[in-house]
Amino acid sequence: MPPTTRIKSKTSSPYRLTAIETVTHDTKTFRFELPADATLDMQPGDFLYVHATLDGKAVKRAYTPSSLPDVTGFFDLTVKRYETGVVSKYLHDQQIGDAVLMSGPNPGGHWVDGMATRVGFVAGGTGITPMISIIRWILNKKLDVELFLIFANKTESDIMFRQEWEHDTRQFPNFHCHHVLEQPPPEWSGSTGRMTPDILREHLPDPNPSTCIFLCGPPPMVDSLEATLKDLGYQEQAIILP
Repeated sequence: MPPTTRIKSKTSSPYRLTAIETVTHDTKTFRFELPADATLDMQPGDFLYVHATLDGKAVKRAYTPSSLPDVTGFFDLTVKRYETGVVSKYLHDQQIGDAVLMSGPNPGGHWVDGMATRVGFVAGGTGITPMISIIRWILNKKLDVELFLIFANKTESDIMFRQEWEHDTRQFPNFHCHHVLEQPPPEWSGSTGRMTPDILREHLPDPNPSTCIFLCGPPPMVDSLEATLKDLGYQEQAIILP
């Protein structure tokens, strides 16, 4: 069996798009080809830059692969289409067989095996993409870690990977998931409105040296909740921003 090649590049390289999967009404997962014996040289939560030239201007945006970090032969990016997001619209316009320029992976706030035994994840919208890479890694490796996910969205149709969360809560007793919706449907059983200190206190592991919290979402949400987490007793070094 040939050794695995680990790919990392500071300059942009083309990756061929081989499959597209619809995740929600405005979110798709794009699968890109790697050599059969190659994987991205990354930790769970690290990110790639997608490069494009749009209207004569070079742009780049960071995206965290949603696939398992050690998978060979391909990697996935899960991207929500925003009307104001020039690169997200560019990706959603791509067709199977097209090549997209990317560089990296680059180190973000990532997971390292053994760093904690109780892990909280606070995600808003597309802030879930680094979380799913980390959660999949921990569950796939059957690590002795208890996971607590709080996932905030505007509507029920915006919940990315919902079937996977429901499967994981049934399959893994160490995985817990709680949803928060701004615009809930009738008879919604999760939380409503925005994330509050009470929601964080109830659904995250208690602050202690064996706990860390991953926080990712829109910048105003992250800024507000980072301060709230500190007020709840989590140390600054225990709050990780992918």
